[in-house]
Amino acid sequence: MMIPLRAVTFCTLLCSGLGLIPLTGVRRRVRSKQNLQPPTAQIKMEVIDSSTIDRRAVLAATVLGTTASSLPSAALDFRSWERVSLPSSSTLYDIDFDTAEHGYLVGARGTLLETIDGGKSWKPRTFANLDEEEELGYRFEKVSFKDGEGWVIGKPAILLHTQDAGKSWERIPLSPKLPGEPNGIVALGNNKAEMTTSSGSVYQTTNGGRNWKAQVKETIDATLNRVSSSGLSGA
Repeated sequence: MMIPLRAVTFCTLLCSGLGLIPLTGVRRRVRSKQNLQPPTAQIKMEVIDSSTIDRRAVLAATVLGTTASSLPSAALDFRSWERVSLPSSSTLYDIDFDTAEHGYLVGARGTLLETIDGGKSWKPRTFANLDEEEELGYRFEKVSFKDGEGWVIGKPAILLHTQDAGKSWERIPLSPKLPGEPNGIVALGNNKAEMTTSSGSVYQTTNGGRNWKAQVKETIDATLNRVSSSGLSGA
């Protein structure tokens, strides 16, 4: 019986990701030793139901050079995931947890959801310093927490900061000279954070957002414009 080439290729890739020896390689080794000595062990193959294997986990194992035994069992079984109901139909953009039980979800139309039970249930929250109509006009895209301190950025350009795990929020004013719009934020704790902008700038604050220091000499946009105006190519 002829075995489809696609099946052989899948078997080879799967064996590589799971740290096994491809069957074709085994056959070559056995044939080369048939005239020298009889085989001392039999090869046992087991058919694996591919529907129970997380393909991303196997791919990760292949890339990282790990074996299936080193992967958590939950990563190999998609059935360990469960659907969670949310009190919002808006598009969600980001999630972060301050502790194993406490976290936030942010999204379009001013969506801010909080959980205190590890994500099993979520409740809508609002920013006290934004009125309801104003809040609906924002699309919150990034949230980051560390040690009870959190940051949220959104569009139109807005930056919010909390030092008490989200019980109260302060709106941080953004300079009109800021190149581009904020598109990334990472909480570093103790009033520190790093922020990126759409033009490729990177800024860091060490005083809760009152001042920001540039971490790169010029933005990516400025570099590209300078290279383009100089007539160079390949940048």
